[in-house]
Amino acid sequence: MRKTFVLDTNVLLQTPLAIYSFDNNIVVIPEVVLEELDKFKKDNSELGANARHAARLFDTLRARGKLNEGVGLDNGGILRVEMNFHDIDLPQSWDPNSNDNRILKICKGLLMEGENVILITKDIFERIKADIMGVVSQDFQAEQVSSYDEQYKGCLTVYTSESNINNFYNNGKLKKNEVFSFSSDYGKKRDVELVTNQFLIIHSCDNDKHTALARYDGKEIVSLKFLNERPFGVTPRNTGQKFMQEALMMDADKVPLVIVKGPAGTAKTFYSLAVGLYKIMIEQKNLYRKILVCRPNIMLDEDIGFLPGTEQDKIAPFLRPVIDNLEVLVDNDENERYSSEKELRDKIDELFDRKIVSTEAIAFIRGRSIAKQWVIIDEAQNLTPRQVKGIITRAGMGTKIVLIGDPEQIDHPFLDIRTNGLCYAAEKMKGSPLCYQITLTEEECVRSDLAYEGARKM
Repeated sequence: MRKTFVLDTNVLLQTPLAIYSFDNNIVVIPEVVLEELDKFKKDNSELGANARHAARLFDTLRARGKLNEGVGLDNGGILRVEMNFHDIDLPQSWDPNSNDNRILKICKGLLMEGENVILITKDIFERIKADIMGVVSQDFQAEQVSSYDEQYKGCLTVYTSESNINNFYNNGKLKKNEVFSFSSDYGKKRDVELVTNQFLIIHSCDNDKHTALARYDGKEIVSLKFLNERPFGVTPRNTGQKFMQEALMMDADKVPLVIVKGPAGTAKTFYSLAVGLYKIMIEQKNLYRKILVCRPNIMLDEDIGFLPGTEQDKIAPFLRPVIDNLEVLVDNDENERYSSEKELRDKIDELFDRKIVSTEAIAFIRGRSIAKQWVIIDEAQNLTPRQVKGIITRAGMGTKIVLIGDPEQIDHPFLDIRTNGLCYAAEKMKGSPLCYQITLTEEECVRSDLAYEGARKM
């Protein structure tokens, strides 16, 4: 029996091509969804772009027949716009005119007519209300990745013999089959599946305190190249930062994409800026023209065309965390750093005036080709999968893209820990020779004792 999938507006606003994700079943678009999409079509945002994309799809399909009667899709399914069931009874306290409840009326009406109905919505409360109405509901899963605990972390703890560790320190190499892990049952040795560019913490079986840091290059285990570097005077304070430094210090021709996940206070933005400044101002190999910092913000991306002032004026309030990190980097004397606010501000302004650092809204990256730039996408957990794909595919020759964010701090109303762009990119780029990944932990918080305590306990 064919299933009938009723799509909520938020599904199409996230993925217009969602109509093709249900095989040869029936896809129903309630009329109220068309009304809601119409309200978004003029927005200068990702949501607006997706609403327009959905409109073009429906207009193309309209040429095949009447949408309210159903038209065939290329995958064998049927798309239908549903306009009936206005008289379905709802719980007395529910507003019959709310858009969500109008969608539920259609689901209930189709169910009463014998159709095998499943409501597809990103709205948790809508799914709860569907349960009350006796309607089966699901989240849209076509762009979902694994749960966070199962997602690729970019790092693995392995074990080897004492002699192998000594040889590694002498030769800088180990064979893949020379390391192993222990199973949870009775501590039995087991082989490990290594991923290209995966970082490794290697422990000696004979002395657990004897360790080495390494990376698997796809063929063998190799030592870190930049372990002793101090980019822009910054010293890594923990294992995660040592791995992050290695990934960032690699030139764009070898590693054009770095993905860093982790909680607040783990120096993701700080280290990304430090290495970028080092590459441009100290190393001076002319590899990068400038540092470009972007920080997605839902309201900003939607309203930037209407806000007063220049582009920089519009996005400045949302990039204050970047300024905070630059203040520490341009003056590493903690005792004197804030003695003159004007002098400190002048140093920051010089970076922007000389175009060493520039900032842009995510909305302005669309359609560009970015060449020879050090691109930092901060708060990347607020990107959609489509946005993150658009950013990565904008990278021209010589550009390095650094995606950083905390998947536990998502502000986007339609995203969660399994559907945000940061985690989506991490899972899709797993094993790519062009991508290094690091996942930092709460224990690696270096902002302050209070920040660490808050991250650990709250």
